[in-house]
Amino acid sequence: MELGNISQPVYGPGPEAPGSSTPGLVVMVHGFLRLVQPNALPIGECTAARNWQWGGGAAQSCGMLLYELGFLVCMAIGLLFIILVPLVGCCFCCCRC
Repeated sequence: MELGNISQPVYGPGPEAPGSSTPGLVVMVHGFLRLVQPNALPIGECTAARNWQWGGGAAQSCGMLLYELGFLVCMAIGLLFIILVPLVGCCFCCCRC
């Protein structure tokens, strides 16, 4: 059995994503995720937010809020639809003008 050079290992290419039977759906989901969250995770601010103390933590957590802004907007729109669609449907059923 050949071990090779242990002090200088040679790594091959990483694992590849498996092929999908629905490439159009995969492209659509990745496009939505890139639209909602185009920036990378701010690692430095995550550790700063973990060490948050009263007084100076608001400015540090602001970066995390900006990172999650796309998801927060999507969640607000979803909640708006969850509340408004049944309300409008009830008005159409009850009022039938």
